[in-house]
Amino acid sequence: MSELHIRGTSLPLGTGGLTALETAEEAARAAGRIIRERFDASIGTAGLIEVSFKGRNNIVTDVDHAAEEAVIAVLRREYPQHGIWAEESGRFQRESSFTWIIDPLDGTRNFASGIPHFAVSLALVDGDTPVLGCTYDPMRDELFSAEAGRGTHVNGERVLVAQAEALEQCILGFDLGYVDDKAVWLMDMLRGLWPNMQAFRIVGSAALGYAYVAAGRFHLYAHHHLQPWDVAAGLVLSAEAGGVATTLQGAEPRVESTAIVAASPAIHAKFMAATSETHWRSIL
Repeated sequence: MSELHIRGTSLPLGTGGLTALETAEEAARAAGRIIRERFDASIGTAGLIEVSFKGRNNIVTDVDHAAEEAVIAVLRREYPQHGIWAEESGRFQRESSFTWIIDPLDGTRNFASGIPHFAVSLALVDGDTPVLGCTYDPMRDELFSAEAGRGTHVNGERVLVAQAEALEQCILGFDLGYVDDKAVWLMDMLRGLWPNMQAFRIVGSAALGYAYVAAGRFHLYAHHHLQPWDVAAGLVLSAEAGGVATTLQGAEPRVESTAIVAASPAIHAKFMAATSETHWRSIL
């Protein structure tokens, strides 16, 4: 079984003297304040959030854009030489090997529907290797953070993936994504796996799904329709918490992998064995 190997590294300080992790946390919280204020103000108020569609069920709001601008402002202040790859505004490459990957509001559908389960997520990659991840849940004020070689923390407290011996003991997290056929294959897989699990959850935020694996809340989270900003932070969070992440085929993941399963080593192996013959596992 192949898994992501994250090397320890010495990350440069920002121009204002902040570490990369401090910068990421400041940026995430700045975006989180905007999101929380707009969410609280929009409860029961029609039209306060401007919604547009990138696809049939893939939406974006004006809050996504405002949160992204807040993140980018902090990153450009501290690391003007670094590249930026953001969900809404695209990719800005620099000569530096470092690039920040940003999802300003992961779980936009939850946000726009008044469901308080969404996050700001950003990661720092060195070349193709993720070396730092930060996912912030503004409604619960929970900051999931990890730096290569230094473990995963939630609000400063070290966390590890949950340990279990059998899938029957596990809560598994998934999401349907935006491709109808893939969602059907996922549901077929779950129907075949049931009742050999404790429960499963449809999350609505890949960033929080992978963060919850790292924090030991989910035993496993998998998604079959990812973009780099959905998963880059989660790869660092899960690895530094003692987890294993691979593609659905069991290969080593990259930030541009589109389908990734993360879990503790034991549960990852059992899940992959139990689902090896399913059509869902053939998704690239």
